[in-house]
Amino acid sequence: MTPDVVLLNSGGSNYTSLQAAFERLGARCGQSTDPARIRAASHVVLPGVGSAASAMQAIAGNGLFDVIRTLQQPLLGICLGMQVLFEHSSESDIACLGLIPGRVTRLQGSPGIRVPHMGWNAVQSCRSHPLLAGLDGSDFYFVHSYAAMPSDASIALCGYGQDFSAAVASGNVLGVQFHPERSGPQGQRLLANFLELAA
Repeated sequence: MTPDVVLLNSGGSNYTSLQAAFERLGARCGQSTDPARIRAASHVVLPGVGSAASAMQAIAGNGLFDVIRTLQQPLLGICLGMQVLFEHSSESDIACLGLIPGRVTRLQGSPGIRVPHMGWNAVQSCRSHPLLAGLDGSDFYFVHSYAAMPSDASIALCGYGQDFSAAVASGNVLGVQFHPERSGPQGQRLLANFLELAA
């Protein structure tokens, strides 16, 4: 059965690259804000670029808050899309979707550690999960100033002055702080792993 992926509108994001990445894997992929279309998809992706406040405004403005919170199929948040899966972000001091316990906080800069964190960094698994099959220790591309600290939901960590959650999972809800669509073959492998997950 061909995977059917819906990309949710959470504000500005690189939808074209994500859509192309999923289509290279043989999936159908498109954007939608229609609740019926979203609920009918086999997989749902919440991208995000910008601020937590703008993302939550876009989610609320498109009437997607309750839709996202009640999805049963695999849901993948990417970068800011991962951050708004948590209960709260210190960026704009805003309540988020609350699908994963915890708060998102600003990364701490220090000599040699610039914020925002931009570039390639290795991701280390901290517990086994099929989303990361074959990817432990791989480098992925990051662009962010805020992050979720390690927690029970963490499935992989990244070290950048401090350890933070590079990937999280709680039931059908998944998130990656990096950009798989900008991370070459390893990013494509992660998206393929996501498509192999079933509700």
